[in-house]
Amino acid sequence: MITYQKIALYFNLIRFSHTIFAMPFAILGTAIAYLHYPHLFTWDKFLYIILCMFFARSSAMAFNRYLDKDIDKLNPRTKNREIPSDKIKAAGALWLSIINAALFSYFAYLLNPLCFYLSPVVLLVILGYSYTKRFTWLCHLVLGIGLALAPIGAYIAITGEIHQSILLISSAVLLWVSGFDIIYALQDEAFDKAHQLYSIPSFFGRKNSIYLSRLLHFLSAGLFLFNLYVHHFGYLYFIGWLVFSLLLIYEHHLVHPKDISKIPFAFGILNGWAGLIFGLLSTIDILLKQSFIQQ
Repeated sequence: MITYQKIALYFNLIRFSHTIFAMPFAILGTAIAYLHYPHLFTWDKFLYIILCMFFARSSAMAFNRYLDKDIDKLNPRTKNREIPSDKIKAAGALWLSIINAALFSYFAYLLNPLCFYLSPVVLLVILGYSYTKRFTWLCHLVLGIGLALAPIGAYIAITGEIHQSILLISSAVLLWVSGFDIIYALQDEAFDKAHQLYSIPSFFGRKNSIYLSRLLHFLSAGLFLFNLYVHHFGYLYFIGWLVFSLLLIYEHHLVHPKDISKIPFAFGILNGWAGLIFGLLSTIDILLKQSFIQQ
């Protein structure tokens, strides 16, 4: 019998709240597509984009929890997650991943043929990420690529093609996500070393990892600003960029080599607000620009 508590457990398993990292940029990609080709936008396409985003991410998270179940059981930080604590069966998480992957592919099919043909590639990246920490410390960049596909996918869903502005946005998202995932991985530096798992902190140490994260976030903010210059977006985009950059600066003020105790707040709260505010203000800016063009 399906109960409210069971549903809540599954939503917690896929970390539904972390959808905030990619969803604003999927919506931003949709807005940029609308700016370039307003006649191609429809509300049903927008709905399918949101559903594709949700199902793809849910599939990836459920698969990650399924694949990492034995690792999570050994890690003091993760041993109370849903599968290690036996609140959810491993088979249930795997089926959840399969069902969500199928639903993602179905709604990609409804969008256009190119989205459908590319859907296996997207699934390969976002599901394949879960294996990467077993053989490469570049796993953080693979996660970044996975989330960077959100604006690209949204743009293709509307237009059936790719534009340079989306590549700039996606590259900035890649660097941003990779940077904060390195920070997140600092929590498991000792565990990863002890169990031969690959991560930048376990290979390069805390200090170097934090410096690399700062560099990636600096480059991310720079690319977002360059996008403003190239495409002549307005003041709301700039305000969004400014808030985004200041929150990243504050994040790195909180997390430094001598103190990583504030990682949960820096990773989840600050990055969540950074992406949400930037995505929202940028989307409004683009919609206002399109409205001005139509006048």
